[in-house]
Amino acid sequence: MVGNVHELRPKPASETEKITINLGYVDLGHIDLLVQDGFYANRTDLIRTAIRNQIERHAEVAKQSVARRSLDLGLRHFGREDLEAARASGQMLNIRVLGLVSIGGNVTPELARSTIASISVLGALQASPAVKAALADRMA
Repeated sequence: MVGNVHELRPKPASETEKITINLGYVDLGHIDLLVQDGFYANRTDLIRTAIRNQIERHAEVAKQSVARRSLDLGLRHFGREDLEAARASGQMLNIRVLGLVSIGGNVTPELARSTIASISVLGALQASPAVKAALADRMA
């Protein structure tokens, strides 16, 4: 029967990045109190809500900064085919993203170096360690 089991949908790639913060004991206690009193489901829920509230509070300034810096907003994926097309056209990419940049596992360090002139990511960069190392001197 096990041979007849098929995954209906592939698991989506993680849409979050884990960060670590240090908090004082009193702040942590206040968080736990709000969670226990039912205002938030857990510590993470409170922290995410607080971050979103601050982002919303500064939304206009952030919007202006994104425009001033000519940043793409959201998710940008670069696969081997994309970079080979850029190389074939003689184009060097200047990648500037607020969000997530994903460089495919099928991209070699050599291909990345020959097609990516610069890369600036405010958020997260997902790429193989070899590609990250090859682009280290081009990261802002």
